[in-house]
Amino acid sequence: MPSTNGHNQQGKKDRDFAGRKLKSLPKSIFDNCEIITKVDLQRNRLKQVSGISQLVNLTELILSRNELADFPEEIGKLHHLKTLYINQNIIKCISEKVFPSLQKLEFLKLSTNRLMELPSDINQCRSLIYLNASNNYLKDLQALVGVPKLRDLYVENNRLTDLPGELFANLTMFKATGNPLRKPPGDICIGGLKDIRSYFTMLRDSSSPVTVKTIKTMFLGSSMAGKSTLCRSFQSSRPVEVDVADRTVGIEIIEVEKGGVRFLCWDFAGQEEYYITHHVFITPQAFVILAIDLSSYDPSDPQSFEEHVSFWISNIQLRVPDSVVLPVGTHVDQCLDIDRKKKHINSKLQSMLTDRTETLQQLKKKLQESDDPSLYSDQMNDLSRLTHYKLKVLDLLLVDCTKPGYIQMFQDHTLKEVTNKDNFPSIERTLPGIYQEVEKEIQDLLIEDDIPQHGRVTLSDLLDIYISQKELDPENIKCILRYFHRIGVIVWYEEIESLKNDVFLKPSILITLFKAIIRHDLEKKIKDITMRQLKSMKVLNKHRETWLSDYKEKATLHNVAISILVQKELETLHLDDADLVQEIVGNGNKPGSLLCLLQHFEVCLPTKITSPLNPTAPEFHPNKTWVASNPNVYDPDSACMFPSYLQNNDRVFQMWGEDKMSDLTVHIYFIPEIPYGFFHRLVIKTCPLYTTHWVGKDQCCFSSCKTLTLIQVKNVEGDQYINIRCKEQTDKNEIKKSWKMVQEIMLKMDQLAQEWPGLIQYVHSPCKEYGCSAYFQWRDWTDWLKSPGSGKSDSSTKEEKVTCRNGHTRRIELIYPKGLFNSDSTENQAA
Repeated sequence: MPSTNGHNQQGKKDRDFAGRKLKSLPKSIFDNCEIITKVDLQRNRLKQVSGISQLVNLTELILSRNELADFPEEIGKLHHLKTLYINQNIIKCISEKVFPSLQKLEFLKLSTNRLMELPSDINQCRSLIYLNASNNYLKDLQALVGVPKLRDLYVENNRLTDLPGELFANLTMFKATGNPLRKPPGDICIGGLKDIRSYFTMLRDSSSPVTVKTIKTMFLGSSMAGKSTLCRSFQSSRPVEVDVADRTVGIEIIEVEKGGVRFLCWDFAGQEEYYITHHVFITPQAFVILAIDLSSYDPSDPQSFEEHVSFWISNIQLRVPDSVVLPVGTHVDQCLDIDRKKKHINSKLQSMLTDRTETLQQLKKKLQESDDPSLYSDQMNDLSRLTHYKLKVLDLLLVDCTKPGYIQMFQDHTLKEVTNKDNFPSIERTLPGIYQEVEKEIQDLLIEDDIPQHGRVTLSDLLDIYISQKELDPENIKCILRYFHRIGVIVWYEEIESLKNDVFLKPSILITLFKAIIRHDLEKKIKDITMRQLKSMKVLNKHRETWLSDYKEKATLHNVAISILVQKELETLHLDDADLVQEIVGNGNKPGSLLCLLQHFEVCLPTKITSPLNPTAPEFHPNKTWVASNPNVYDPDSACMFPSYLQNNDRVFQMWGEDKMSDLTVHIYFIPEIPYGFFHRLVIKTCPLYTTHWVGKDQCCFSSCKTLTLIQVKNVEGDQYINIRCKEQTDKNEIKKSWKMVQEIMLKMDQLAQEWPGLIQYVHSPCKEYGCSAYFQWRDWTDWLKSPGSGKSDSSTKEEKVTCRNGHTRRIELIYPKGLFNSDSTENQAA
């Protein structure tokens, strides 16, 4: 909100005292207090607001980002108050008898405080429509039952386990992620109010609700670390030897029942080629078993800990920061000096976790000690959020997979950890009995061959079965299917338009499709394509040579090659259903389900090898609609690029040329590091915005009109950042266009970063003087990303400048985008 000088506010209904470092209410706030309707006191250091009740006609009060430890009871005397922001304080409790007095209150923001409970009389707040109580310590919401007009409720990141069904009768918006929910389970709440209401309806109608214990268990680790041996031995309760030739390709799924707990085990391949698909299947609230090959682990080599342990822990911490990780030392039978290695790994793990916590605390302290901490409140809140995540890494467990006693010990230890409520408070889930009935029916259908053995069916066919046999409401069936999808029992990508009518009752078939082309030996698989297979697709042997060349040099795979490879993989499963093959690999009219999935999850980028002119295309005429010729004809040049497979930046270097100090430059730093695969997914997200682009191993160049923009990964003395550079512009409007392009790229970057809850970003603009190490730190910048007007032309002739800490002065528009910079805080942002 814009700042206003305090001495000219006496006659105004709105009083703005934001960001003044106030420790008490200013006397001027009470001048003509009877006419005041709105007061903004955010971003100060207020610990109390004595006298606020004098503003008897106040309708809006903003007390966000202060130091209030107690909810001011005087607020209860503001009988005309409609809107109250009191978020981002340190309030621990709210007294009774405050909210019954606020009969006109419609909007209440209590998020990011330390509330353990809500006052029991808050349901007497008769006009309340919106309540945000996220990021507190609430354990139940019973006090909110009976608030007559409540429509929007946000309670994310609390300690809620059971929710009252009566709460949802009139809500239109509800968010509760980040809670250990068991009734309804969090996997149902993710589906929104429709699924929650269906759940409670089925629960009421169910004669026998059931309590189940289900845990998704992910086996991770480097190649040949023994993950598959661990997983299969865990399933069989005895040592199972896995041959080198039988190692995991992609992901394998195994279901195991132990001690009343249902383990859904996902065994992830350890070769680097498969990492680009891990984000599709790694989900929160999972138990991670990290296999560490002790026979190849060397305590004297720092790189050994990085490869075997640190890489995995870091990525888990970024992706699922509230996980529980059990490190398991494997190949013990081939290892000497076991105790020394175990002690070294445990010690390094503890240091790693401690260092991360201390780094976050130091970063927060640095912002708190700045001249105006309120300018960085969003960043400080992000840091606070990260410090609240508690990745739990258990002590290293030694397992000799050649001995039955060790396998039994591994099973017992695993069961003990997953049933520990401190580790998994929401492992117990209350479900309507119909959920189990529907799942059993799915298994019976597969056993009795009532549906294809590959398990892929249409949603409409599945609904027909349950409507006719169980007389279930279609919406309730969909609610059940969504829950099964989220826990990994089935796969149904309802959000993908081209796949929303496809349900994979066997997730393994989907994994088979992925590993047809996402594999460590893809080059060999292309070479092994037979002449019979080539001829079936009406292509020649020389085409295969082109596929190999394009794959090695451009990380590009032709769609025809993809079709053949998928058909080969399906043949290994004895699936010769022609309709299935066509649906999966596609045809001339539309891409298959596999390409839709790969593109949806940003694994590959649609492209063309060549784009020759079409001599038969219709002639273009101004003011007439142009229609493409034969739009449904199969295009032999269609292909997919896999940026993560690129080996160099030659094409990007060629197009970009040299960097110049005058280039418009922004650095986006990632704490603690740039996640694996982040940059390549950013490239895939961004390329569709600009039809002209050049992609490299860790750089990408985009062209839009006269603006040429480069993004690249940088690592300077351990600081990892993405560098965005726009070629030098002198015209003010062209500079605005450059900032618009930066905004579009940063918006995609920020959207992608939401998938890594353990990640935080800092944005700097470096000083443009050669050899100067100073920089300008951006204050809270996420609102600017979503501002549609930041790229508009500016008719102002005033030229503002900014000075770095070393005394170098530059035009502001070359350092900050319009809409982010406040000239009053120039010195505060220079560092």
